[in-house]
Amino acid sequence: MTRMYNPPHPGEVLQDTVLGEHGISVSDFAKKLGVSRVALSRVVNGRAAVSADMALRLAAALGGSAESWLRMQAAYDLWQASKKPRPKVELLKLAAW
Repeated sequence: MTRMYNPPHPGEVLQDTVLGEHGISVSDFAKKLGVSRVALSRVVNGRAAVSADMALRLAAALGGSAESWLRMQAAYDLWQASKKPRPKVELLKLAAW
């Protein structure tokens, strides 16, 4: 699998493709999803991750799959983590099964 360079946060995708292109407010979309405006705003602004519950709600409201939202979040999280210094970790040598 090819790694994407600096994948976007799922909230950025929501902001650009759902809210921005269709002129839907965060408040209105939050009501449709059955979540608080604050919860959705935190995702849209990249301050909160897309949870499994939110992914299911987004998939129900927009079509597609919850898995695609979670994959997008995982790609973003992995990219961000890979840019931070990590402590050296030794390989654990396990006996063969």
